[in-house]
Amino acid sequence: MSKNFPKDALKAINKKGGKNISENAVKKLAGTVKPDTLQSETQLRQLIKQVSAMANIPVSEDTVRDIVGAVKKSGMNPSNMEALMKMMMKK
Repeated sequence: MSKNFPKDALKAINKKGGKNISENAVKKLAGTVKPDTLQSETQLRQLIKQVSAMANIPVSEDTVRDIVGAVKKSGMNPSNMEALMKMMMKK
């Protein structure tokens, strides 16, 4: 993952959502994510909704399904996660 990607992603999310999310808020939420969170569809859906609410960006059920499918397909490879985030930022 590129060195500036996390800050670039946060900047893009803040711009798109019109809400200023702090890096600390993201770290706090990320600290609650465990490996099994990403294996459980229910927990993953809950995480997506939390991020959506934090960013003030509504996420349709179709997009949630796309994200869940992409996360499961990625196998949590960091380079795949970067590609997933780039895809989501374009929606």
